[in-house]
Amino acid sequence: MMRRHLVTGLVTVSLILKPIAGFAPPAFAVTVFDPWNYAENVLTAARSLEQINNQIKSLQNQATMLQNMARNLQRLDFSSLGQLTGALNRIDGLMIQADGLSFDLDQLEGGWREKYPESYDATIKVNDLASAARERWQSAMKAFRQTMRMQSQIVENVQADGDLLAELVNRSQGAAGALEAQQATNQLIALSAKQHMQIQTLLATQYRAEAEDAARKAQSEEAARETTRRFLGSGKAYSGN
Repeated sequence: MMRRHLVTGLVTVSLILKPIAGFAPPAFAVTVFDPWNYAENVLTAARSLEQINNQIKSLQNQATMLQNMARNLQRLDFSSLGQLTGALNRIDGLMIQADGLSFDLDQLEGGWREKYPESYDATIKVNDLASAARERWQSAMKAFRQTMRMQSQIVENVQADGDLLAELVNRSQGAAGALEAQQATNQLIALSAKQHMQIQTLLATQYRAEAEDAARKAQSEEAARETTRRFLGSGKAYSGN
């Protein structure tokens, strides 16, 4: 009996002494929180997010810049060149149709010597002098008519220029970019230049008419003196008998 109690005691002691001999039961894992490491990770993530946001803003700025460049390079889909040149061509047509003394310099010289001679040949007849005076009068009248036709054409052009001016101003104010605005401004400048050219042409025709009429009067006086000289020098003047 005592022997069995001894064996039981030895088994119990061996069970108690097992952890000491290296046979400890599994231990539970414990997580340790490091606040410094956590703060460093948060700062790193924040810096990365800031870099990404900066890259996004940079790309957005580049896209905006490209859009602005595209608008600045956009061409104006309107041209007044045909209308401007058409009006000037109509004025040129009237200038070409001018009767009497020509606006061409070479033709003017020849026509001037023919209609306004410096002296009369002794063989010219009085009837020829009268016919020449009538031709000069007709030429002066045509010059005045030419001036009035030019005035009428310019008035018609100015009326059309009013609508064109409004269109160009609207295009300039509503331009999407610098190129459109510059092109609209250039057409406004062209319109102004065209109007100045019209005024110069009108002045040229008016001064031509006035100069031709003054020359006609001066030539008529000279022709009258020549006629009187011949009449008195022929010995056929009436003596009252």
